[in-house]
Amino acid sequence: MTESEFHLLLQRYLDGKCTPAEQAVVEQWYNRLEEAEGVALPAQNQEAVEDAIWQRLPHPLVAPAPVAPQVRQHPASQPAWVWWAAALLVFALGLGVLFTYVQEPLVPLGGVAQGGWTRHRNTTQQEQELQLPDGSRVTLHPGSQLQYPTSLAGPKREVYLEGEAFFRVSKNPARPFLVFSKQVVTTVLGTSFRVKDYADGVKASVAVSEGKVSVQARKDAELDATPTKPAVAGVVLLPNQQAVYSATTRQLRRKLVEKPVVLTAQALEFDARPVPEVLTALEKAYGVTIVYDKQKLAGCTVSIAFYDEPLLEKVGLLCQSLGAYYSLSDAQIIIHSSGCQTRPIE
Repeated sequence: MTESEFHLLLQRYLDGKCTPAEQAVVEQWYNRLEEAEGVALPAQNQEAVEDAIWQRLPHPLVAPAPVAPQVRQHPASQPAWVWWAAALLVFALGLGVLFTYVQEPLVPLGGVAQGGWTRHRNTTQQEQELQLPDGSRVTLHPGSQLQYPTSLAGPKREVYLEGEAFFRVSKNPARPFLVFSKQVVTTVLGTSFRVKDYADGVKASVAVSEGKVSVQARKDAELDATPTKPAVAGVVLLPNQQAVYSATTRQLRRKLVEKPVVLTAQALEFDARPVPEVLTALEKAYGVTIVYDKQKLAGCTVSIAFYDEPLLEKVGLLCQSLGAYYSLSDAQIIIHSSGCQTRPIE
């Protein structure tokens, strides 16, 4: 058996698709592994295995920490691929033990309930609408999957997402709603938001449509954190804000969403009005914070009318009329101006 053939066999074993004969082969490898004088995973592979186990757990935050295998010296007479295959079996059997710890294996994909869990995978090219037992609604994107305890009972409502979905969560302050994805944990008490976190992605994002959302990195997450009592290392998001987590830097940053929407209608036509009045109207309309030097702009006036332009284009037009410029930081818009230099917009 070649290395690639064994890899395919192992995958069938993990998927429960082995024939009895193939299952016997895998079990024979395991027995041989146990009887061997030693198989050790290199340190770099050990870290990769632990990361893979963490990502594939249905309820990883309650599972015990993976135990490093004992280091032994294997006989030089065995081909290298034999020991590579044996290392894969350590990984496979480790997964089996951890899944057992979470009571029992999850159900096959497709929205069928079994063993206390329900899974949905969107294999179509269209978004799918789901309703959860608590009345919450989920719009599941193509290629994404969602799993949750069938009854969604307990002090916390916990669901597990791979891919992208838009959530409209039924409000219940006594039972926080947690979305676990590959890289982040999102906690709400009842609101609307979008989570985008694909298994093969290097970035995850959570964007808020309404209400308040708490986001933190999945590793070492504080599961008791809520939007009213946020985690120390997490961020709280308001409408038109998003959190972006980078797996490369392991940093969670708060930003404005790409296209902020109007949250509260405001009159946005100004005829020789103070600049602070214009900025305040934009803040109220989009629920954003605009930082500027109040002393430098206190006596400045401007005549300007906004229509259907995106928020940042509106800000850019205002800055152009003032001879200023803006930057973005932590979901805030910062106006940089040296004072009143009102000029016509070309």
